[in-house]
Amino acid sequence: MNDLYKTIKSVSKGLFKDKGSKFIAFAYPVKNEDEINLHLATLKKEYHDARHNCFAWRLGADKERYRINDDGEPSGSAGNPIYGQLQKRDLSDVLVVVIRYFGGTLLGIGGLINAYRSAASDALDHSEIIDVKVYSKISLEFGYAQMDSVMRNVKKYQLIIDNQQFDLECKLTVRVWKRDEKRVVEKFGIIEGCSIVDI
Repeated sequence: MNDLYKTIKSVSKGLFKDKGSKFIAFAYPVKNEDEINLHLATLKKEYHDARHNCFAWRLGADKERYRINDDGEPSGSAGNPIYGQLQKRDLSDVLVVVIRYFGGTLLGIGGLINAYRSAASDALDHSEIIDVKVYSKISLEFGYAQMDSVMRNVKKYQLIIDNQQFDLECKLTVRVWKRDEKRVVEKFGIIEGCSIVDI
């Protein structure tokens, strides 16, 4: 599995017009389906007079979770071209919604595909694309005497502490960048009295 994936830093907007129809696009960085549903509900309320709210999203470092929605447009004419822009830029943890105001002239399947693709592309062109690190979790148990050695590694490898319990027996759960995982596991493994209980 890759140790980096691409997403967008903040919300961005795009626009495309054709034969009186207006296509307003929004790109959102998202972490889960609850966030996605909230954005969709908010847009539906704000643009309640629009004919269609079509969207596509993709979640996770492995990019395996995704959904496409044509919202009443001919099958494959809206969601797929929007999703294609996420694929083209290799993005994940992103929702793109394109809202259509009908201009009175039918665009045909080809025209719709071009419109939804162009609107989504415009929104993503206005986004700042960033790399996100993929992390693994490591749980450790060690004695108080090993605290300094353990915490030196935490600092050196910029590990993120999720849970900690410091008593006579200490427990620590950290997140480590996948790129450093093997090296970090080896470093903790050579500390006498420190055991890795879960990875």
